[in-house]
Amino acid sequence: MFFVLFYVFKYRKKVVDDNLLNSFPQKSNEERNGIAKQYFAYLADLIVETIKMISITDVEAKNRFRILNPELLDFYVNQGRNIAVVAGHYGNWEMANVVGFCTNKKKLVIYKPLTNKIFDQFLNSVRSKFSVLMVPMKMVMRKMVELRNEPTISFFLCDQTPVSHEANYFTTFLNQKTAVFLGVEKIAKTTNSVVVFCKVNCIKRGYYTCEFIPLIDEPSKTKEFEITEIHVKFLENIINQEPKYWLWSHKRWKF
Repeated sequence: MFFVLFYVFKYRKKVVDDNLLNSFPQKSNEERNGIAKQYFAYLADLIVETIKMISITDVEAKNRFRILNPELLDFYVNQGRNIAVVAGHYGNWEMANVVGFCTNKKKLVIYKPLTNKIFDQFLNSVRSKFSVLMVPMKMVMRKMVELRNEPTISFFLCDQTPVSHEANYFTTFLNQKTAVFLGVEKIAKTTNSVVVFCKVNCIKRGYYTCEFIPLIDEPSKTKEFEITEIHVKFLENIINQEPKYWLWSHKRWKF
């Protein structure tokens, strides 16, 4: 599959090359080409792993995606705190829904519906099998109001691209002016949610670990856009360490 993606169809090869050039202008062409090849090799694995999620057993999923410190979530929830868990399109973010098994508390996955309805339904069916409730972005506040009497854990992918009329804030991400969603910050401040990063590591082919890293404990005491800057920079540092695991074929910088 890697050979077909990289050499035959050259799937979004220009998007990947442009993203890498703009993100790492200090690297040589040889270094960027090496990252591109590593990325497509991982993308092939990711496609197969995502398809396998249809039939994977709970036991196998837990074995392949190990949560290092699940007790952190219960620590905050047992205090009556809501939690906003932030992640990026890094590693196998679909398998990260295994996090749903690590606590019996209410878990929401906040997602941006895809244009392709069939593929959107497929992904939602895969994600929801891990004891999580799928909530579209535009419905998140309504759902939070419904659940206001019980602590909830909400999961966000923080590196999605807002549509142009919702691009209200820009920051520097991977060396480029980048529009970012402010949803994590708004939810955290509105619901007094602890902000935690879900740091995914690929330890070997097909096997991952997830560590929860607390970022913000008291959101009400932060300045405007501070929460957004913190979680964006945290993801950026992870990508810089091992860039091959980020979704470089995503058209992240549309405007």
